[in-house]
Amino acid sequence: MLIQIMKYLLAVILVMTGFRSSQAQTLGADTDYSSGEWTQMFDGKSLSGWKVSKENPESWQVEDGMLVTKGPRAHLFYIADKQPYKDFHFTCEVKTTPGSNAGIYFHTRYQEEGWPKFGYECQVNVSHTDVKKSSSLYDIQNVADPGLKDNEWYTQEIVVQANRIQLKVNGRTLVDYEQPVNQPAFSEKFERRLGEGTIALQAHDPDSVVYFRNLRIKRL
Repeated sequence: MLIQIMKYLLAVILVMTGFRSSQAQTLGADTDYSSGEWTQMFDGKSLSGWKVSKENPESWQVEDGMLVTKGPRAHLFYIADKQPYKDFHFTCEVKTTPGSNAGIYFHTRYQEEGWPKFGYECQVNVSHTDVKKSSSLYDIQNVADPGLKDNEWYTQEIVVQANRIQLKVNGRTLVDYEQPVNQPAFSEKFERRLGEGTIALQAHDPDSVVYFRNLRIKRL
């Protein structure tokens, strides 16, 4: 009887171990960064390939291999690839500090000042007072609790295919949104609809310090 019980427990352990291994392999298993399809967007040393808005350009800096936002409103636009992005998979690592707010725009275009008019924003916010937290599709499909902590790195993914937008945090899909066909402009100030464009990072306010690293993108 004891031998049978031990065999049963061993079988249970093997099944559970296999389940965990399967989970680990499934989580982000399709993200092979060694593939030549991926483009490294940041060299870790400079703002080469990026263009800062004329509004408060000092709000964007490079420190220890990271892009850092600290200062009043400004936006950093990716311009290394002249061909606009339509269907794509973007990924980066983000670390917020307490009370900070930032954002990742996509399908947008360069502006000298102001909040970007074109494209959507993926929110970056763990503990800022804004109730729209990280991985919200800002003002379209909002996330109240992404399960994150300040001062800890997390992975943010943005996947756009046709009229579908997926926003993922650490492999978990928090937003899966299909834009209605022929969607009108969001307002007179903001388009907030898919088209094509580039990626832009947001410096939100003087009290917000946010770090970005390992920014990559590939066309789909």
